[in-house]
Amino acid sequence: MRNLFGGGESTGGNRANAGRVPRHSSGWKELQKHLKSQESLRILDIGPTSSTNINYITSLGHSIYMANLVEEALKPEWIVAGTEEHEAGFDVEKFLETNLSFSGRKFDVVILWDTADFLPEQLVVPIFSRLHEVIEPGGLMLAFFHATSEPGTPFCRYHLTDTEVVDIQKAGSYPVVQIYSNRKIENLLQDFSSYRFFLAKDSLREVIVTR
Repeated sequence: MRNLFGGGESTGGNRANAGRVPRHSSGWKELQKHLKSQESLRILDIGPTSSTNINYITSLGHSIYMANLVEEALKPEWIVAGTEEHEAGFDVEKFLETNLSFSGRKFDVVILWDTADFLPEQLVVPIFSRLHEVIEPGGLMLAFFHATSEPGTPFCRYHLTDTEVVDIQKAGSYPVVQIYSNRKIENLLQDFSSYRFFLAKDSLREVIVTR
């Protein structure tokens, strides 16, 4: 996906749109139809915060909650010190309770973006299990996964639009931790009712998942 961004950031024009690159998204096209046909949905957007997404989702009459799990996972507070018997580890339960605990609240839609690719490996399966718990039966999740990883593949902020396009903007220099094959993605989604892959011409896979 690095080649989408060309040689540098945009200059001039609207600062709010600086550095954004439009990308057609079949998954977003399908999810958008659902959002426009329903009322008062609860949406969970997992990725770098986008005021564009907040404004767009609320303009449709839905409520939106944000969670940036990649930046949170890099904080040292989740690391459990090692002992003579055990190596240092990651406090998965504490992380989930702090970042994906919603006091019994359920969501009708989750937008995961490409978060899983940038997370510590030990967090990924527990996070998908937690998402299965917090999505309403019949609810939808749109998730992105990188099909390949080149040196310098950027961590991005995704901005929703009222078209079939999602605007992509560099948001950090975090490394891709793991590339998930279709089989690995299917394993992550085994507890869900169904899922549908969308073909793309670039290096992102898109999946619409039904709880």
